[in-house]
Amino acid sequence: MEAPGGLEALRRRRRRLSSPGAGSPSALPWGRLSAWLECVCAVTFDLELGQAVEVGPAPPGAQGVPQLVYPPDYTLTEKEKTSICYLSFPDSYSGSLGDTQFSFRFRQSGGQRNALYGDDFEYNREAAVSLQRDPAHYFGYVFFRQVKDSSVKRGYFQKSLVLVSRLPYVNLFQALLQLIAPEYFDKLDPCLEAVCSEIDQWPPPVPGQTLNLPVMGVVIQVRIPSRLDQPGSSPAKPQNQENLLPAPLVLPSIHELDLFSCLAPLKFCCDFRPYFTIHDSEFKEYTTRTQAPPSVVLGVTNPFFIKTLQHWPHILRLGELKMAGDLPKQVKVKKLAKLKTLDAKPGLYTSYKTFLHKDKTLIKQLLKGIHKKQPSDAQSALLRRHLLELTQSFIIPLEHYMASLMPLQRAITPWKNPPQIRPFQQEDFLKTLEHAGPQLTCVLKGDWVGLYRRFFRSPNFDGWYRQRHREMMHKLEALHLEAISEANIRSWVKDKSEVEVVDLVLKLQEKLVRARCHRLPVKEEVLHRVGLYIATIIGSLPEDLQAVLGPQ
Repeated sequence: MEAPGGLEALRRRRRRLSSPGAGSPSALPWGRLSAWLECVCAVTFDLELGQAVEVGPAPPGAQGVPQLVYPPDYTLTEKEKTSICYLSFPDSYSGSLGDTQFSFRFRQSGGQRNALYGDDFEYNREAAVSLQRDPAHYFGYVFFRQVKDSSVKRGYFQKSLVLVSRLPYVNLFQALLQLIAPEYFDKLDPCLEAVCSEIDQWPPPVPGQTLNLPVMGVVIQVRIPSRLDQPGSSPAKPQNQENLLPAPLVLPSIHELDLFSCLAPLKFCCDFRPYFTIHDSEFKEYTTRTQAPPSVVLGVTNPFFIKTLQHWPHILRLGELKMAGDLPKQVKVKKLAKLKTLDAKPGLYTSYKTFLHKDKTLIKQLLKGIHKKQPSDAQSALLRRHLLELTQSFIIPLEHYMASLMPLQRAITPWKNPPQIRPFQQEDFLKTLEHAGPQLTCVLKGDWVGLYRRFFRSPNFDGWYRQRHREMMHKLEALHLEAISEANIRSWVKDKSEVEVVDLVLKLQEKLVRARCHRLPVKEEVLHRVGLYIATIIGSLPEDLQAVLGPQ
C-alpha cells in the first residue's frame, strides 16, 4: 500500500525535515568577530557633503575606492549608512570641544539578510531577556571627537568611530571604544584592522561564563549574564582564575549604566532610541500628530523636539548636573501643561497619574547617601535593587496565575495531542489579587488593580505573555515526548494500518526535529529512545517506504 500523498510527497516532506539550517558564524569569514560586532565604521564631517562614512585608500588592484568599514566585506544598505552617519554626530547647538561617547539604535533595512544563526538562537535561549540579540535592530556605540584644527576649512576636526552590534552591551563597547578610539585618531586605518583581527580571536559571548577579551595590550574581563542568574545577586567569581599580566580591566557589568546621575525581569517590548535626530528615517513616523503618540522612548539633544513633541504624554528634560547634593531637586514631576517654552526648567513633565504612592523610605535613604557622599555606584545599586524588588512583587502574581493555566501532567498521553494551555482571563486574574497579590511582598500602597489594568493594555504585557506562553508550549511538547518515550509503541502499531504507521513515523520525526531546532527542555536520553522507536518501526515497513522514511 502506498502511503498518503504518495512516495514523492513523502520524499519532499523528508527533504524539508532534513534540510540544514543556517551555518554557524564561526565557520564564516570574520565569524568570531560577528559574534560580537557587525562592523566598525569611521564617520567624518565634510563641509560640502555633510556626514559621511569615511573613504579610505583603495588597496592594490581594487576597483574604485572602498568605504572605511571593517570587516571590508560587510555590506550596509544606503539607508543604514545614512542612519549611522546622522546618528553618530551630536545633534544640538552645543559647540563643546573634546570627546563625547553615546549610543543609538536603528532599524535594519533590506529584509532578513542577517537573520540569526543557529548559535545566536542558542545564545538567546540562555541569555537574560534584556540582553538577547536583536534580529531587526542594530546598536551603534559612538566615540565622537571635536577639536580645533586650522588646517580644516570648517575650523574643526570632527570624526566619530562607531561600533555596530546587535548586542546591548553598553558598558563593554563604550569601554572598548575608550581603548581603541584615541589610538585610531592617532594612527587611523591600520589600527581598525588590527583591532578587528584581535576581536576575531575572542571566544563567543556565552551566558553564564566569565571571559577574558584581549585587545591592544589590555585584557577586558567580563561575565555574560545568564537567564538563570538570580536577579539582584552578585555574579559568582570564576573558580579557575587565570593569572593575567597585565592585570585585567574588570567590568562589573557589560550593560548596566549609572542609574543614580531597567527593568529586569521584564523585557521592554516597545521601541527605544537612546539617541534620535531629525534626520532619522523614522522621524515623520514618530512625530506625526495625526494619531496617538507611538510606544517609543526617544533620547534627543536638539531643543527643536521640545516644541515638536509637546503632545506626548511624558517628557523628561535634563539639565547640566550640579553638585550631587542638588540632584534630587533637579528632577521633579510636573504637569505636562507647564512645558511651554524652550527654556523650561529640567524635570519630568507628564500627564500620567501614578497608581502607587511614593516610597518615602527609599527617598530618605538616597538623600542620606548624598549627605554622606556615598559613591554613585552604591546609590545606583540601591535604586536598582528597589526597582527590581518592586518589579518582582508585580510579576509574581502573574507568574502564579500563568502556572495555574498549565494542564496537569497526568492529562498528557502519548497517543493524543497535548492538551491546550487555558486562556489568560484578565478578570479571573484580578480576582486572585485579594489573597495572592503584590501586597504579600511589597509595602507600597496604592491602586494595584488599576496598575495591572494599565499593564494589560501595554505592549510589555503582550511581550511578556507571548514569551511565557511559548515557554509553556515548549514544556508541554517536552512532556509529550517524554510520555511517548515511555510508551509501548510496538504494541500500539500491531493492529494499525500501514498508512497509520507511516503517519506516526512522520509525526515523531517532526517532533524530534522541532525539539532540536527549538532546544526544547527535554533530556537527550528521551530523544534517543524516541529515535530508536522510529528506527524500529521503519524497519518493519516495506523496502520502498524504508527508503523514503529512513536517514537522508
